[in-house]
Amino acid sequence: MKNEFGYFYFLWANEKSLCLRHTDKLQDVRRIVDETKGEKETLFLIDSLQKLCVDYHFEEEIEAKMHSLYEKQSKIIDGEPNNIVEVSLLFRLLRQAQYPISTDVFYRFLDRSGEFMASLANQMEGLISLFEASNLNFGGELMLYRANEFSRIHLKPYMTSLDSDLAVHIKQILENPYHLTLQRFKARQILDNNISKSYYNFNIVELGKMDFTMIQSLHQKELKEVTRWWKESGLDQELVFARVQPLKWFIWPMTCLPNPKFSEYRIVLSKVIAFVYLLDDIFDVEGSLDELYLFTQAIERWDHSSMNSLPDYMRACFKVLQDTINEIAQIVVEEHGWNPIEYLKKSWIQLSKAFLVEAKWLIEDEVPTVDDYMKTSTISCGVPLVLVYTYFLLGHGAGNLLENLPNLISCPTRILRLWDDLGSAKDEEQKGRDGSLLASLRKENPHWSSQVARGKVMQMIEEAWEELNKESFSPSASMFSRDFVIGCLNAARMVRVMYNYSEEHKLPMLKEYINLLSKQV
Repeated sequence: MKNEFGYFYFLWANEKSLCLRHTDKLQDVRRIVDETKGEKETLFLIDSLQKLCVDYHFEEEIEAKMHSLYEKQSKIIDGEPNNIVEVSLLFRLLRQAQYPISTDVFYRFLDRSGEFMASLANQMEGLISLFEASNLNFGGELMLYRANEFSRIHLKPYMTSLDSDLAVHIKQILENPYHLTLQRFKARQILDNNISKSYYNFNIVELGKMDFTMIQSLHQKELKEVTRWWKESGLDQELVFARVQPLKWFIWPMTCLPNPKFSEYRIVLSKVIAFVYLLDDIFDVEGSLDELYLFTQAIERWDHSSMNSLPDYMRACFKVLQDTINEIAQIVVEEHGWNPIEYLKKSWIQLSKAFLVEAKWLIEDEVPTVDDYMKTSTISCGVPLVLVYTYFLLGHGAGNLLENLPNLISCPTRILRLWDDLGSAKDEEQKGRDGSLLASLRKENPHWSSQVARGKVMQMIEEAWEELNKESFSPSASMFSRDFVIGCLNAARMVRVMYNYSEEHKLPMLKEYINLLSKQV
């Protein structure tokens, strides 16, 4: 396993002062972690480390403290009568850490009619904590539905009655709930807001700032490496019709695998994602149906010589794709001792077949059934392929996940597919056009309005999130590495940023995310 500190100190060899200050601050925070003993203090400590994205430095310490909190949870649950902040935070932290905890812990805050007590409306911090906990619903947990509605209703008035910084703080919480939002995005919002920042220990905030700056530099170097690879591949000369978006390719693995030690994985996964975009453009924009049939057959044979009758750009693309897959297979061989090449090939065969089906639908102007659309489009979106590659890079053994996707992969896949359809599946630089679940829904339900169809899609997204919560935080999730679980969750979190189109068909959330992560702390 690579050491994240090594990356930092290599990157900042000429910035000894920052390295030394980071080392000192890390030791200061480690002392705070070691000296924090009380249950209430431990809750707030762990929350601070996680929300400022420095928890990866203290994984073993946090794990031990979470186990202690689980064993002593009754001290908080049965504690002071108005401790809604602590109970909600305990619920969220334990559930995130895959400990079993029931929503019954909130019963003490209900009145005789079964509603949350009116007095809670006056506890802003309690409402925030309750709202954050409510987003970890496993599906059908009525207590959390009611907690979400109650806290949201009573937090909104605070946005108009408080000073500007505090109002922004509440607005950010409601618009971007912690669990549903990219963690570094939230950390940067905290560091930029004086009110938000004031809730956290000074030393932890300072460590968060230094970490942010160092990871920023690491990501910039990784992006340069991805851009260099693209230029050296020569594909920019061959695929003149394709979207060339190195930042978009890189931002996905940057988000899904946040730990600095995964630098090499982020770079190679960016290449994988590049080919998902490139093949999409070949099938959707450039290739004739006859060429696409032959291209798909050649990929299925995995034989470059079978490409001889195809256009130069297809042959060039396949050659660089082969090289990239061989590179990734070699990484897995060297680091984990087995060769996944056959699984890696099969993922591209499956993707190209899905693209071909969609190309036929478009050429023949066919609107598929909802079931056929979802079966094909959840493959063509590329998420299963990318997460399977992530699975192997993180050291998981052989397994044909593509034949029977675990929910941990299928849920973020559905979330992306559905969000993309709500944005009409045509981004600001894409020349082609894709199908949409909305069209299939309205074909099967001709009496539905566009608004009703969109409401159905939003419901499907919410259900997929609840299923993903259950898969990520149930004890059964322990069969997957924690880094892989985080990767799948972050893929789902990234979707709203990447596919939340404005009326002008732009991506304001993506622009804000990039700006926040690129500017100096």
